[in-house]
Amino acid sequence: MPNEVEESRDSSVVDDTGKKKWVTCSILLLVNLLNYIDRYTIVGIMGHLTPFFDMNDKQKGLLQHYTLFLILRGVVGIGEASYSTIAPTVLSDLFSGAQRSRVLMVFYFAIPVGSGLGFIAGSGMATLTGSWQWGVRFSPIVGLICMALMIFLLEEPVRGSCDGARQSGDNASWWDDVKYLVSIKTFCLATVASVASLFSIGAMSWWTPEFIESSWAVINKKPSVPEEQTTYIAMIFGLITCAAGILGVATGSILSRAWRDGKSIFRNKASEKADVYVCAISVFVALPFLFLAISLAHHSMNISLILIFFGITSMCLNWAVNVDILMYVVVANRRATALAVQTMLAHMFGDASSPYVVGVLSDWFKGDDMSIYAKFFAMQKALYLPAFVLVIGGAFYLAATFFVEEDRKEALFQMDAPDNWDNHHNDSDDMDSLIQSGQVVGREEGPATVIHSTMTPSPEVGTAATDSA
Repeated sequence: MPNEVEESRDSSVVDDTGKKKWVTCSILLLVNLLNYIDRYTIVGIMGHLTPFFDMNDKQKGLLQHYTLFLILRGVVGIGEASYSTIAPTVLSDLFSGAQRSRVLMVFYFAIPVGSGLGFIAGSGMATLTGSWQWGVRFSPIVGLICMALMIFLLEEPVRGSCDGARQSGDNASWWDDVKYLVSIKTFCLATVASVASLFSIGAMSWWTPEFIESSWAVINKKPSVPEEQTTYIAMIFGLITCAAGILGVATGSILSRAWRDGKSIFRNKASEKADVYVCAISVFVALPFLFLAISLAHHSMNISLILIFFGITSMCLNWAVNVDILMYVVVANRRATALAVQTMLAHMFGDASSPYVVGVLSDWFKGDDMSIYAKFFAMQKALYLPAFVLVIGGAFYLAATFFVEEDRKEALFQMDAPDNWDNHHNDSDDMDSLIQSGQVVGREEGPATVIHSTMTPSPEVGTAATDSA
């Protein structure tokens, strides 16, 4: 009886911990979704902002014509950026192995889904209320609800607990962390690749709706685009972004995991470099789709949208996988810094800069001609730049394949954590499965606790044991 009581008590503690883990995970996923909805409501109301502030393409790329508007949006961006760097590391401390890959996959669904909903919601709210301001006002209201959930329900896990790491932290300065990150070749190469990828993604996300609107006017020989057509194109592009993002993020995570474990179409071809290969392939495959989408836009808007769908799908393959790479080549207590540095550089030189650069090029190509035709063909030429920048991203991802194995093992060594790569052929490497099958639980200072399986031995095992005796 005492054993049964103790066993029941332990079970309730495990169940309670498991519930808290998933509550924390759900809140983080919800807030990340709102992050990207809020970020792309601006694109959904771009058609309303242009006449309101009398902006050209360069100013729309920076969105700086109205100083107070820029400052307030910048303050929002500080909070969004801070959250985006911390949340994935929290999830990495809650989950390990295949579960971590799946949770990060769902977490990064928020980028395309939130972006798509941002296009739709921003444009829809502006049309519904007759005021573009409400296109950016509704998301902070939902944000207050998310803030309350985080304050009262979210719990922070122990750093590196799911990796079995003995090292929990040190007193190193932020500059020491940066010097450590620079020494990791995979981190450096993946960061440059991320900058190139986000340069392309940022420019295409920002300018594609307006580019498609101009293509509609050119194809239909209209001097301007009606407001209802603008709203329709924003909705279609939003749906394409959502669908392509879900498909791309899910496919990338599934492919990388199957390749890493040598399963499905990669049977007997397991590779520790699988994640980096998937990232490289994703940007190389996206290039021809985006090039053709830009080139054919003045012939058929529908064909261009279809090609954009496949291009976005390809670019989304690496979003969750790229973060997964960082999580296992960097020690647990420096993962947040690693993600912060990469995110800062990728946004600063990637999607924060590219809309402005493309806007400047578009104004330069357009000159003094303000016709819809000049606007379309100027933007078409300018968008070729972010499309071909993808080549740089793919090249740096391929370079990272030479170092990723060594960097992963070095991170495990510094954390004094077990290397579970030898067990990657198992049907499941989730913690629950390992516990049930009698594997070692955790890495503690004392002898590891082994939970013995209660399964009945097979006849062959019993026979062998008898013969041995």
